[in-house]
Amino acid sequence: MEQYFSATQKMEQEVMFPSLLRGVFPQQEGEAPAAGGHTDLYERYQLLKAIKPVVEKGLACVTDQRRNSADIVVDTSLDSTTADTALDEGADSNLEERLSHHVNGLQQVLTDLTKNTKALTRRYSQILEQINLSDDQSSS
Repeated sequence: MEQYFSATQKMEQEVMFPSLLRGVFPQQEGEAPAAGGHTDLYERYQLLKAIKPVVEKGLACVTDQRRNSADIVVDTSLDSTTADTALDEGADSNLEERLSHHVNGLQQVLTDLTKNTKALTRRYSQILEQINLSDDQSSS
């Protein structure tokens, strides 16, 4: 999670002119740029910026739910016989499996978002270097 926020913050600090990313398509190392059917880096930048508040809000909701569920646990612990009869070991293991599945999925999504953000920032830096080189050559 920290890596994602760090990468996003770096992207926001470095990408001063997002319009430079228009018409630039992501590419894999050693491959030619792929223009067919893919979104350009400008669209990806907009998407990554739009996702960040959703992730932050989701994280805040999880934190709030933890606080609220701690309050609920305290409240329901007063009537432990009701809680004991409501819990089924089979249902608990199913909940654990489902939670594990979703947490793993979330980790994978955050890893992918982090990779995309870092790649976009790196590509933007390359574009700026190319612009600086062409400015240096034209002024010589």
